[in-house]
Amino acid sequence: MEMRRRYTWNIFQSMEYADLQDQIKLYNFLGYLVDNFTPSSSERNLISHIFRENEVCRDAEWERYFNYTNIDVPDIYSGPRLTFPLDMDQAADLVEAFKNKQQLHSRYVLQLLLETWKLLRVLPNINRVSTCHSKEITICGDLHGQLEDLLLIFYKNGMPSMEKPYVFNGDYVDRGKDSMEVLLILFTFLLVYPGDVYLNRGNHEDHIINLRYGFTKEVLGKYKLHGKRILKLLQKIFSWLPLVTVIDQRVLIVHGGISDSTNLALIARVDRHRYVSALRPPRKTTPSCSNFYADSEHFGKVVICQNRRGSLTFPSQFGARDSFQRRSLQDFSRTVARTVEEELEVRRRQAEFSLSSFSKSQHILRSTQSTESEPESSEFTDTSNDEWKQILDLLWSDPMSQDGCVPNEVRGGGCYWGPNITEDFLNRHNLQLIIRSHECKQDGYEFCHNRKVVTLFSASNYYEIGSNRGAFVRLGPDLMPYFIQYQATSMTRGLSFPQNVKRTEHTALKVLREKLFAHKSDLLSAFQELDKENTGLISLSDWARAVERVLHLDLPWRILHPQLVSSTTNGMLNYHGWFCDLALKKPNSEVIEQSMLETLYRHRSTLETIFRIVDTDNSGLISFEDFRQTLKLLSAYLKMEISDEVINELVVSMDTNNDGSIDIDEFMEAFRLVDKSRLERGKSLLQLRQDIQRLPREEESSQTADSCQQTSHIPVDSTCSQTSHSPASQTADCQSLQTDDLCHISVDVPP
Repeated sequence: MEMRRRYTWNIFQSMEYADLQDQIKLYNFLGYLVDNFTPSSSERNLISHIFRENEVCRDAEWERYFNYTNIDVPDIYSGPRLTFPLDMDQAADLVEAFKNKQQLHSRYVLQLLLETWKLLRVLPNINRVSTCHSKEITICGDLHGQLEDLLLIFYKNGMPSMEKPYVFNGDYVDRGKDSMEVLLILFTFLLVYPGDVYLNRGNHEDHIINLRYGFTKEVLGKYKLHGKRILKLLQKIFSWLPLVTVIDQRVLIVHGGISDSTNLALIARVDRHRYVSALRPPRKTTPSCSNFYADSEHFGKVVICQNRRGSLTFPSQFGARDSFQRRSLQDFSRTVARTVEEELEVRRRQAEFSLSSFSKSQHILRSTQSTESEPESSEFTDTSNDEWKQILDLLWSDPMSQDGCVPNEVRGGGCYWGPNITEDFLNRHNLQLIIRSHECKQDGYEFCHNRKVVTLFSASNYYEIGSNRGAFVRLGPDLMPYFIQYQATSMTRGLSFPQNVKRTEHTALKVLREKLFAHKSDLLSAFQELDKENTGLISLSDWARAVERVLHLDLPWRILHPQLVSSTTNGMLNYHGWFCDLALKKPNSEVIEQSMLETLYRHRSTLETIFRIVDTDNSGLISFEDFRQTLKLLSAYLKMEISDEVINELVVSMDTNNDGSIDIDEFMEAFRLVDKSRLERGKSLLQLRQDIQRLPREEESSQTADSCQQTSHIPVDSTCSQTSHSPASQTADCQSLQTDDLCHISVDVPP
């Protein structure tokens, strides 16, 4: 059972990191396209808006754009109403409202976000926190839109206050269904207690990442009328979030990690707001390219060197680490000293903010941090081309057990750093501990590097209900960490270890089968290469070797084969029959080739991301012409031909209501996997579900009164909403499960 638990965990993590790689590759591709297409080309115009990161506008002009005063709140609105400046009572009321599934009106959302933006603009890159006043500080890791976890943390530990300071370590959004509510709660407490609540930026505080992992879709769904303005303001806010927090000059809190070149002195001087997306340096001007399809062969080898006043693009092979600084993300940036005008503008903003009507604790914060937030102009010399690299490492890196610092090719960005890098970094900066997040851990936290690095993850049930616990940590003046673990659901109470493993294993194997199907053509070629006599049979060892060669997931395939292969004859697998067990729910067209459907299915997340980018008015609909352009972009990205005939067939089959446009969600719904072999076992699996769920009821029946009294104050998760937004089950929408998809819900859905 322990072995099954471990390979289940490996499946979840392999799927998550492979998806991150795809997202970064797509973004690099689109960035290359924008930099090299002529400004008038239709392809460039289609996606260029996501790279408009440094529009030349003063803050006052942006504030006019984000103005909320013309938005009326109707009398029938029953949600919370905010009055600024905020106080603790309003913060508590907002938490209670979100707990009761109420939604904050868009007027108050924009007002709250605008005040948050004003505050963040005067905060330093590195927060400095002391335990001498409060005696204890609470640190939380990734929350990923899981409001239940945040509410449970407040229930167990108390809400933020001057006596109970908090540090939140990034990744507040994406994957979970309540990212907006999590953000609004954290921003509210930041405004009420700016000297006691600290927010670090995570790699998901990035509008490009949000396009793929759900936050953009969530905001547009909840705030249809003003969602576009809200998203734009959130871009600004994310770029102004501090990068690092230091406690008592001894403990570093950072979302991702460090590298062999991380320098806190340089990080303190970075103009962090220029990096609206950490995946790419600030916007630049580039020469045009007349033939993208010819030059796309060089895309994987392009290195872009630049400063903020120009750029030079040239093809180059990947060199050593000192020359190819950012591994998979092939860009550099060169910092330019701040001009006198820019320095005066920063000082002006600080002076304006210090005179505003915020709380007394905020004035204390400003007085203690003013010298740190903006160094004197004389200190602003050329800080080399390392600025962007520093930010990318802070947000994206992971620790490894071996010494050294190598490219993080698993994620596609940042680096892996070893114990020797940690030791050197701590010695150089006179620190004793690094607290980072960024990785899901089964127990909610995990030490490494001789207990000098700890990973903290606060989103419980991240991959699947029961997959992991969440945790937060308290630090007192002795700086000895005290961990509190939890799971924000009652679904797993009373389940034995084997029952819990079976539950999570089922979801992991479902995702793995989808991955196998998505690579059907590649696997078939690999099997046929091993099947020299064309018998249609291969041994299980050959099957395992071929699957690993195609998928590169580093999984124990020989151990997994009983779960993935339904039948064999004398140790030989009929691989054609194995593939027949999987089928794709096709659009209503017999003309579209199966290979095309397979390609669309394999890259469905990438395709949906491009759709969201193309849908500039955020309507959820795209025109036929934009649909054609989207598939052309996909064909260029995949370096494959998608004929006009195939595109036309898809257009006809997708426009089910003949309105001349394509609904993005309906299009993605057309490409779902159905496991035929498991449909036949649906009844037995449903019986297993009932047996598993009956056990905790029987064990808890004698404690009904006490249990009800306790759980009434503890947020309880909904399996359906949780799994629909987890990275392991993005393709299954719990709201639209059909009877013929029995294998998708056989164990996952609560009674």
